[in-house]
Amino acid sequence: MRLAKFLQHVAVAAIVAFGFSPTVQADTPGDFDFYVLAMSWSPAYCREAGPNASPHQCDARTPFRFIVHGLWPQYDRGYPESCDTSQRRIDRQIAFDMDDIMPSHGLIFHQWRKHGTCSGLTPEDYFDLTRDAFEKVQIPKAFRTINKRGQAAPSKIEAAFSSVNPGLSKDGIAVVCERGELQEVRICMSKDLEFRSCPSVDRNGCRSGTLTVVPPLAR
Repeated sequence: MRLAKFLQHVAVAAIVAFGFSPTVQADTPGDFDFYVLAMSWSPAYCREAGPNASPHQCDARTPFRFIVHGLWPQYDRGYPESCDTSQRRIDRQIAFDMDDIMPSHGLIFHQWRKHGTCSGLTPEDYFDLTRDAFEKVQIPKAFRTINKRGQAAPSKIEAAFSSVNPGLSKDGIAVVCERGELQEVRICMSKDLEFRSCPSVDRNGCRSGTLTVVPPLAR
């Protein structure tokens, strides 16, 4: 206790003597460099969650494939989160309107609190932009039609997306895996939703040689 008080005294003395002042910079809404559109491979979640899975998302009669995990404001290094805003809560109607590409209301509310608040947009505009970003990306045919377990290298998955999305370079996309299975594809976009490079995101992509791609649950 005495040591702690002594160190505190020294810190205060240094501030007075030399004009040092500790600064804590809060994340500012709208102050970021680009977006990451994170698209989750829904079948992987449904198989992992099993009986605890979302009934809507994992209904075998109408299976989801790639869905939106989130649209994340990013710095060139790191990212802002949970920014200070007067609109911490959003209208439930937004969640219903996003059901077709984000089939989890809990996910939608969480994404707004953690990421949407840093966009500098209203909730309505943020989720409209999220839809625009998702609709801009063409999903390769193999992922729209897969009905049995397959395998692919992360580089092949990236190449498949790049081939059907002009302007999407190999350093502007990252494949995310867990326990050897495809979990997510992340695509970097400018604030006006143009594809762009993002070395920091690309570096964190999956480094496995081959991934398993699980199909949607059968009826």
